[in-house]
Amino acid sequence: MKHSVSHSLGRETARKVARAAFDAYRQRFAEFSPKTVWSGDDNAEISFSVKGFTLKGAVEVTDQSIELDMDVPFILKPFQSKAIGVIEREIKDWIARAKTEQV
Repeated sequence: MKHSVSHSLGRETARKVARAAFDAYRQRFAEFSPKTVWSGDDNAEISFSVKGFTLKGAVEVTDQSIELDMDVPFILKPFQSKAIGVIEREIKDWIARAKTEQV
């Protein structure tokens, strides 16, 4: 499942936003054991646990968007839109912060 969150921040600021968003997500939703491992400036592997399953995916920061690609097992499809919604809200919140202040 792929999802894109567009931005107009430029890549460098978007990198900071993505890192801040996933750090905040990790703290706010610690009960889901979220993990983010950055493999470069623009790419990360993400994972979190739901109902005894681990969801895994990837994040890519581009000039105009933050791209999410998650592998969601069939049994967890009902949680897919909720998970994406929570992640997207966190990213959009940090995008808004970046537009009004320093990230």
